[in-house]
Amino acid sequence: MKKVLFKGCGTAIVTPFSSDGVNFEELRKLIEFQILEGIDSLIICGTTGESSTMSLEEKKSVIDFSVKIANGRVPIIAGTGGNNTAESIKLSKYAESVGADGLLLVTPYYNKTTQAGLIAHFSEIAKNVSLPIILYNVPSRTGLNIEPETCLKLSKIQNIVAIKEASRKYFSSCKDCKSMQR
Repeated sequence: MKKVLFKGCGTAIVTPFSSDGVNFEELRKLIEFQILEGIDSLIICGTTGESSTMSLEEKKSVIDFSVKIANGRVPIIAGTGGNNTAESIKLSKYAESVGADGLLLVTPYYNKTTQAGLIAHFSEIAKNVSLPIILYNVPSRTGLNIEPETCLKLSKIQNIVAIKEASRKYFSSCKDCKSMQR
């Protein structure tokens, strides 16, 4: 059984914008509020954080800023997933280099890869970083479901530690997926 790295409640935080781009003062206020209220972790640049509409530089600046503001008070989980494996690796490495505590990797959207393709995608990212990884399965948004058997195979990778599951329909049918409960 893998060590429990994240527990409790993590807020998927929005990324506030102004006409000039990311509004860092408002982002600071959101982070401080969540920490003051006792949140256990913050998810930055996830799908709630508008990651699919942000540039790579915006994502980097938001991740870096959030790590600095949190200053170790709560874990920062950076959304670094996407439909381009090489770009996800670059952003994941960046998040690791600035001190993020974990990664959230959404299934590749639009591409609609095979299950073997999902394993290849997530495995390649995982082998390029040492941070713990949370897979994000949200087929209603990405058009692709991580099948239970695929989930089980991915759970064997040491730094893939959890799944944010948004498709109750399939996941509950896998008897072996209880091994993912950590």
